[in-house]
Amino acid sequence: MANPSPAKSMGDPGITPLSPSHIQHTNTEQVQSEPLFEVVVAIDFGTTSSGYAYAFIKEPECIHTMRRWEGGDPGVSNQKTPTTILLTPDRKFHSFGYAARDFYHDLDPSESKHWLYLEKFKMKLHTTANLSIDTDLHAANGKRVKALDIFAYALAFFKEQALKELSDQTGGEFDNNNVRWVITVPAIWKMPAKQFMREAAYKSGLVSRENPEQLIIALEPEAASIYCRKLRLHQMVDLGTQATHNGLSPTENVGSGMAQAKEHVRRNRQSRTFLVENVIGELWSELEEGDRYVVVDCGGGTVDLTVHQIRLPEGHLKELYKASGGPYGSIGIDYEFEKLLCKIFGQDFIDQFKVKRPAAWVDLMIAFESRKRAAAPERTNPLNINLPFSFIDYYKKFRGHSVEHALRKSNVDFVKWSSQGMLRMNPDAMNTLFKPTIDHIIQHLFELFEKPEVSNIKFLFLVGGFAESSLLQQAVQNMLQGRSRIIIPHDVGLTILKGAVLFGLDPSIIKVRRSPLTYGVGVLNRFVEGKHPTEKLLVKDGTRWCTDVFDTFIAADQSVALGEMVKRSYTPAKPSQQVIVIHVYCSERESVSFISEPGVRKCGTLRLDVSGTESRATRREIQTFMQFGDTEIRAMAVDVSTGRTVKASIDFLSH
Repeated sequence: MANPSPAKSMGDPGITPLSPSHIQHTNTEQVQSEPLFEVVVAIDFGTTSSGYAYAFIKEPECIHTMRRWEGGDPGVSNQKTPTTILLTPDRKFHSFGYAARDFYHDLDPSESKHWLYLEKFKMKLHTTANLSIDTDLHAANGKRVKALDIFAYALAFFKEQALKELSDQTGGEFDNNNVRWVITVPAIWKMPAKQFMREAAYKSGLVSRENPEQLIIALEPEAASIYCRKLRLHQMVDLGTQATHNGLSPTENVGSGMAQAKEHVRRNRQSRTFLVENVIGELWSELEEGDRYVVVDCGGGTVDLTVHQIRLPEGHLKELYKASGGPYGSIGIDYEFEKLLCKIFGQDFIDQFKVKRPAAWVDLMIAFESRKRAAAPERTNPLNINLPFSFIDYYKKFRGHSVEHALRKSNVDFVKWSSQGMLRMNPDAMNTLFKPTIDHIIQHLFELFEKPEVSNIKFLFLVGGFAESSLLQQAVQNMLQGRSRIIIPHDVGLTILKGAVLFGLDPSIIKVRRSPLTYGVGVLNRFVEGKHPTEKLLVKDGTRWCTDVFDTFIAADQSVALGEMVKRSYTPAKPSQQVIVIHVYCSERESVSFISEPGVRKCGTLRLDVSGTESRATRREIQTFMQFGDTEIRAMAVDVSTGRTVKASIDFLSH
């Protein structure tokens, strides 16, 4: 369906662009004075696990990660807490993380079905096509809850934890107004998802609408990139030479390097303070002006790829190619395991079991999680997965025969039943569960490295929780075949968190970004015979106009400097008009001529509140400035005749 012409659908506000222009602000200090904060707190809100870290402005080289969480799983380091949330039967917040999981697990099944337990819900923001304030999530018992409430509860929990810790640190009630908050999101998220996070932050009381600059949205791979610049050689594993610079010989394999790195991290874990030396890391000193590197952020939900180039002398970063990636995080392996269970026990049973015994299902997935982490390319002994008693019991009631019988009967030969009541998987079976997810990542990397902008990559930084997987490391190594050095920071799951704190301390470190989409508005232009199609002709008061013309603000993959503005002028149709509403359109394609073309969709609205700025000028001109070089798109506007600021906002969530 073609989009209606904005001229017809909006009562012709007479959007005729007066003067399209780009302005470059070299001196960003004049644009807005930075408010003074005492501390930066970054929240890494992950699909599978979350956490926070902070640094005081006066001691920027000390990054503190949050206190240890109660609870924790065998075989899983608990520097972060699971992104799980529990609401009481009357939908009030009860607990978050390990506490939520353990409490839910201990409830009697007759009770637990009334409680609302949610996990892995962050992916909903990426996968929902028309995300809005009213988007729903499903709890484990199948009941629906508002996504905004859940995200706000989670942020409120982190706010409370962090402020409590800051108060203990400083020996007094710590005031939230002194905190600059940073929330990390995947770089491949579209604007609605980023705005959703901001709305949740407003709702949670993290920051107020009146004070939006107190919250910065950071992009996960960018944060990782900033942290990687500070790496010392003893803080990483270099898969290229296969030495961890910890005195390991290069002949030892990937696994032992990582094992030693993990041990090093475990010893240092007692101190939660990381010293980020105020120098460029040794690795970085090998980089020269114009060198390029890739950050591959492999998380629970998404994989994000970013290409950066170094600009000396300050070592600022420039994005070379728009962020790419997709929903290929480690939860893909959980889905494959679920598919395997469905194959053995039947989809009908698994669906029923998840609803009727939700806490036992969570237990089963926790048992799988620790075995998943034990998967390795050269592993030969089988992996045992504990089946909860209620699974075995419920299956017998449901089918009338035993779990053991089901395994014998199923044609899945690489999963056996062990006499201790466990599923015994041979290592190949486990590796098969990893294959679809890893194949996606490798395919994506392969395509990225084919791009001309992505030639001569010096380093590839592998970060995010999933980067710990030796199966993934080996696959990346095989694909690159020595074209770039592969670097994995120690404590790889915290890389983003630490980088996000550094970003909050200096948000101007990334000077140039690439626009992920083409953005623009629909306008009327003078009709030109031969150039414009006749079906777009509109004659009004004797003037021939062409409707639906796409006025491009910025093109996909165009590079935009920080502080760079796109300027447009708009005129209200009637002097009495109070609000100008302009539809913003976007497309994946770089060049767009008309808003009615396939692949162009309405993605947001620009609102200019011109009430209270009445002027005697016959034709009012509202000058609008849009900023695309930051992690979020911003708008501001001025009434030219009076010089007064006009309230401007750009909204990507209302439909």
